Amino acid sequence: MTKNKNGYKKLFMSFVYAFKGIGRTIKNEQNMRVHLVCMAYMYSYLFLFDFFKITKVELAIVLIANALVIAAEIINTAIETAVDVAIDERNEKAMVAKDAAAGAVLVFAIFAVLVGIVIFWQPDAFKQLFNYYIEKPIRIGEFILSVVVFSLFIFKGLPPYKKDKS
Repeated sequence: MTKNKNGYKKLFMSFVYAFKGIGRTIKNEQNMRVHLVCMAYMYSYLFLFDFFKITKVELAIVLIANALVIAAEIINTAIETAVDVAIDERNEKAMVAKDAAAGAVLVFAIFAVLVGIVIFWQPDAFKQLFNYYIEKPIRIGEFILSVVVFSLFIFKGLPPYKKDKS
């Protein structure tokens, strides 16, 4: 029974470490925060408002494209961090590895944008969205406030985590 108990703990801890890795990437990588903000706007207009009509298959494609970008950003962070730890001084091969990893993220991000253009290019939805903001100008203020808050998140990051010492 002890072996099985340790197996559960090991499994549980693997999830804890994975979530820590995601959290550290969000905290330390500005590009990750940019990706998350773009996705937040996209999903809010998709799910909170009823302007855009997409099928379940299209939604699945959007979700996959977004997951690829986020996963690539996390892998890029892992590669860059590992290279920085392994190499103390500037090294051409290390730079190639870091640049290639960043390039992979860019490829996925461009793919995600193209997927978004193909699926969300719905002129009638954009007209409805424009009219919505014209009819409810308070929403323009809310949108501007969200841009300010998200900009702070992108450029300043998350506030430092303080452990309770009690």
